Amino acid sequence: MKRPKPRKILIVGYGNPLRSDDGFGWQASQDLAVALAGREVEVITCHQLTPELAEPLSRCALAIFLDAAARGSPGQMHCCNITPTPPSPEAFTHNCTPAHLLASAHELYGSRPRGLSITVSAETFAFGDQLSPAVAAALPKVKDQVNRLVNQATAGPAAPAGTRSGNRPSGRREK
Repeated sequence: MKRPKPRKILIVGYGNPLRSDDGFGWQASQDLAVALAGREVEVITCHQLTPELAEPLSRCALAIFLDAAARGSPGQMHCCNITPTPPSPEAFTHNCTPAHLLASAHELYGSRPRGLSITVSAETFAFGDQLSPAVAAALPKVKDQVNRLVNQATAGPAAPAGTRSGNRPSGRREK
């Protein structure tokens, strides 16, 4: 059976929308699903990463993972490449990461999508259905960054695998 042609981009937003800033990935992916409708983009919104995501990853050229981060200054955006890393068998069911999923997409389906992680440092993970002001303020920047990545990926070849992209609000320069 012939596999369908991969879509160019898969966006996976994850987190708990009832734990304040942990809902960042959820909210960002929901907003992007509307903004990118009709483009060569598939958006998945979920509470957590699971092994089943390896299959849709195998059908894309670029995967963008959106999540809240526990470290850093609240509202700080981080964008970096993901290196596929095979999980240990016992860890895979309890601690699924974007790197594990990319490795699984290759092992199970022979696919090697490029992976990017975009996170925003959270202020709070307390019970609540609203993002903190710092994380809410970062949401438009993240959506702009994803739009730029989508435009680049659909316009021509992707950036070399060793590059980093994204705004670095900390003022540090890339090395």
